[in-house]
Amino acid sequence: MTTGALSGITVLDLSRLLPGPWCTMMLADHGARVIALENPRYASQGAFPDLINRNKEHMGLDLKSDTGRAIFLKLAARADVIVEGFRPGVTDRLGVGYDHVKAVNPGIVYCSITGYGQTGPLRDTPGHDINYLSAAGALDLMGSREAPHVPGLQVADIAGGSLSAVSGILLALFHRERTGRGQFIDISITDGTLALMHLALNISQETGKEPARCDTLLSHRYAFYNTYETADGKFVALGALEPKFWVAFCRATGLERFEALQFDDNRREEIIQAVGDLIKSKSLAHWSERFNAMDLCWSPVSSLSEAMDSRLFREREMVVESRNRNGKPAKTIGVPVKLSETPGSIRTAPFSFGKNTDTLLTELGYTPEEIQTFKEAGVT
Repeated sequence: MTTGALSGITVLDLSRLLPGPWCTMMLADHGARVIALENPRYASQGAFPDLINRNKEHMGLDLKSDTGRAIFLKLAARADVIVEGFRPGVTDRLGVGYDHVKAVNPGIVYCSITGYGQTGPLRDTPGHDINYLSAAGALDLMGSREAPHVPGLQVADIAGGSLSAVSGILLALFHRERTGRGQFIDISITDGTLALMHLALNISQETGKEPARCDTLLSHRYAFYNTYETADGKFVALGALEPKFWVAFCRATGLERFEALQFDDNRREEIIQAVGDLIKSKSLAHWSERFNAMDLCWSPVSSLSEAMDSRLFREREMVVESRNRNGKPAKTIGVPVKLSETPGSIRTAPFSFGKNTDTLLTELGYTPEEIQTFKEAGVT
């Protein structure tokens, strides 16, 4: 029996790719019943099936057909949350938009995730993570002085989109708990990405200067917050922002002469070079042994495989053994939000396409004959 914090909450997921399905995975991990719906004519598994479709059910359903639309609205009448990621206006044209669902379920929490929001000059513009980072001014702060660098993970999609959607859904459910009323949630991935820029904006307002790549307080400008290569080709990340950590680092490395020069703009390049030369003289193992014995803000720069094998994430249950949709053993990423009374969990492997269609239709009261008719007509 599911006992997560969202046990008893039913979510219909019409989204694709990463932002929506990542959001609904978080809800599912914490006990919500998540039913993903996808047109059987496009029998894809989405872009990331084995990673973000655990703990979910799946139904093949053609929303362009009258019968498919009727089935969806029967599901929606029983649901608590709907998540969709189409361009603005698509669900309304299909007859499954917020107003259509609200008519059969006034308490519905309806979350739409788009690149640029339901309003504004870019509402109909397509995009991906790189575009949302660009529009929000975030990409301009990533990379070398010569050019922006695209990050190797989807910052905008997840931090700007998925997490904003999770927050919005939980806020709306809390509001419904008090008032009985549902509402529409307009999540713009670009809005959420701009919301990550508070520190950069604050620094800009204080200095009167436009933030520049590799030249802000926390981006390679100073030695105390930087990355350095070791003798064996590994890298360490130093985060000695507070003076006490910088002093401790200087004393641990014999660089006491720089203790009082942490923020000295006239000598910062000299200090970066000195620290870099020193770190490059010894192996990562050497620095690990020395730094781990002290109270320092430092870490080795781990690869993904190293992170997945680390004691930290194993003991934190962030790397767990699971199964892929073919039933084979596979490592997966665990549940990051740790609740003491209602912990999240990984209960089922990722779905296969249409796996739960018959069961869900039976729950809605359809007979085996009707279900077979739906299949023959391509509705399910």
